[in-house]
Amino acid sequence: MKSISSKLAFALLGLCLFSVSTHAASSSRPAIAESAELVTPLLNGQTVSKATVKTADGAVVSLKAMFMQKPTIVLFYRGGWCPYCSRQLAGLKDIEAQLVDLGYQVLAISPESPERLQAQKLETEFAVTLLSDEQLNAIKAFGVGFYMDDATAKDYQQSMQISLTKDADTGKPVLPAPAVFVVDKNGQVVFNYVNPNFRVRISPELLYQAAKLSR
Repeated sequence: MKSISSKLAFALLGLCLFSVSTHAASSSRPAIAESAELVTPLLNGQTVSKATVKTADGAVVSLKAMFMQKPTIVLFYRGGWCPYCSRQLAGLKDIEAQLVDLGYQVLAISPESPERLQAQKLETEFAVTLLSDEQLNAIKAFGVGFYMDDATAKDYQQSMQISLTKDADTGKPVLPAPAVFVVDKNGQVVFNYVNPNFRVRISPELLYQAAKLSR
């Protein structure tokens, strides 16, 4: 057990160092980055600014109000059309009971519309609360959004038959870099993991250990 715990501790330390050294936030950081490699997410100790999202039923909710209820795992994913995201969400079922025992709620946020979230709920029973950020409020607040290049956006739209959410100011399609944050009841980030490579996700076991150490 000690060797397993040590490996997890070192892995978690590596995740924190990766996140801090690779994604340095600044006071002048752009709301949306030019690429996934340039996102500047909130770091540990920073507080999430006010942002609203929508439930699958279309109701507008305040993230701050949700955070005040209990400690929160916030997961940003690209959409139900993304197989890597679907596997990550499905993997959360393995640690759902443990996270609940620790007192957490889990929010999964994507730029998809509430209508698409409804379809996802019908297709698969997710163990998390799915939220729509089609106005990109939360994605901007957490600093994980980036503009898609034209070629990739066109390929996604044609091959997957999806409608990508666009930034109202620029008209460019936006996606979030897959990310996970642990946020306390005051809205302060106590753990974050962001990887610009959408194929790489934090494992359920490491997420559980991070959540456990953050309590």
